[in-house]
Amino acid sequence: MSSILTNNSAMIALASLTDVNRNLNETQTRISTGLLIRSGKENAAYFSVSETMKGDSAMFKALNDGMTATKNSVATARLGAETVKELSQQIVERVAFAQSGGIDPADVQLEIDAMVLNMQSAIDQSTFNGDDLVTGVAAVTVVTGVSRASGSFATTSIDFNSVDLQAIQTAMDGIDLATSTDLEADLATVETQLAASIDAATSLGITENTLEGQMVFLESLTDTFDSGVGSMVDANMEEEAARLQAYQVQQQLATQSLSIANQSPQNILSLFR
Repeated sequence: MSSILTNNSAMIALASLTDVNRNLNETQTRISTGLLIRSGKENAAYFSVSETMKGDSAMFKALNDGMTATKNSVATARLGAETVKELSQQIVERVAFAQSGGIDPADVQLEIDAMVLNMQSAIDQSTFNGDDLVTGVAAVTVVTGVSRASGSFATTSIDFNSVDLQAIQTAMDGIDLATSTDLEADLATVETQLAASIDAATSLGITENTLEGQMVFLESLTDTFDSGVGSMVDANMEEEAARLQAYQVQQQLATQSLSIANQSPQNILSLFR
């Protein structure tokens, strides 16, 4: 039975065209955005996990930037400590030289005074952006990342101590071979300060290496997070391109079907002419 009031064929064709257009628009959106999951309505679980991982990745990148500044401060302090160590070694050598008979300690003291001044200059210049790690021993804490172990949020950190190169310089400055009555005691004093400078340079070197290792790890970790997020929410562009072509063909066919279905009432009317 045919009807001019109810065109079942047209309704079916229209529903099919509407469905194809909806899928086509969705596919075009995925291609334009590159995303398979853009909100919680597509996949609530993946959306929640991916957004959390995106947040952690952003935090890791920010922490890595902050650690760069700290590493530069430590590297600058280490350079100062190594300079103090080298100058301390030279002072030890000059004090040892003064132990020999026939040597005027006052002449040797002039050399030591110049080295002590150089040592002070190195200490004064061993700060990075105002961050002083060389004029006093203090505990320093650097936040290195975040942890979600056992479902709880926490930060991770590295602790290290700044060094007191100023104390070494002050002790060296207290040496005066020109007036000394115990050169052996002076030699023991500068040897002790040399050991302190070696410890300071070693400590800062270990800290710098630790920070660099953590920064490399954070870079790899953020890459892994970003890759993991991409695997969950990114659209497969090859698949979407294939779907786009298929939906475009279906759209053409559905349009033609609707056009044919809409001709049915006209065919009925022709019977009454």
